[in-house]
Amino acid sequence: MNLEEYFARTGYKGSLEKQDLETLTDIFQHHIRAVPFENLSIHCGEKITLELEHVYNKIVRRKRGGWCMENNQLLGWVLKSLGYDASFLGAYVFNPHQNTYATIMTHLLVKVVIDSKAYIVDGGFGVSYQMWQPMELVSGKDQPQAPGIFRFMEKNTIWYLEKVRRKQYIPNQNFSNSDLLEKKDCRKVYMFSLEPRTVEDFHFQCTYLQTSPDSLFTKKSICTLQTTDGFRALIGWTLTETTYNYKENMDLVEFITLEDEEVEKTLKEKFNITLDRKLIPINIKGFYTI
Repeated sequence: MNLEEYFARTGYKGSLEKQDLETLTDIFQHHIRAVPFENLSIHCGEKITLELEHVYNKIVRRKRGGWCMENNQLLGWVLKSLGYDASFLGAYVFNPHQNTYATIMTHLLVKVVIDSKAYIVDGGFGVSYQMWQPMELVSGKDQPQAPGIFRFMEKNTIWYLEKVRRKQYIPNQNFSNSDLLEKKDCRKVYMFSLEPRTVEDFHFQCTYLQTSPDSLFTKKSICTLQTTDGFRALIGWTLTETTYNYKENMDLVEFITLEDEEVEKTLKEKFNITLDRKLIPINIKGFYTI
């Protein structure tokens, strides 16, 4: 594993001399625009494992994406290798259908400290809840970014991430009531403590999420990638392309339903992904919104 190969994968060609916020932000944005958030391995007969060398080979050499435990683990390794003060945290994801947070810690985060200020760096959530810049770990402060307004709230040492979205314009009215569309203006995303975690803390969750019939990830094939002006996502056979703020306080959300024979081509053209095995798309209704 080497940094030069990783940066060739993400296209980052900037300076590596300073461990400052500007450099961190640039590295982070190159990652989320090059490396998809995806769970396709589950739906094409592959097993997801968390050994760093395996994650590196999958994302950097095979040009695949991954979920949070892969994306953020790789990001953490990159940042530590560059000399950043980086560590892992664990989060509990909010389920809007049940209006509660998960009871299992399934989300891996990176915390980075720069000049005594702590930031959350999360390159593994995808769709419209994917932050585009490291977020300062401070409670009650609106942090506007291209995807919308993010903020942390802290209560009794537990931190909560929430996001305020813009209005949405959906040209294809057949999808105006899609279960993929978020209906609430303000959405809870996840909660976490500042207790340091290791990748070993996530091995059970990694197995559970790719095998349990109750897992979102066994119910939906997901591939999503941030772009320069929004993001695109392929959930089952449904391709969405979102453009942030295409009009004042309005996001454009375009939907297309693909045929089976179009899925492989779309993964290559829209996400730069070529699978070694045949994907079986799936989209059982659940609590996943874009």
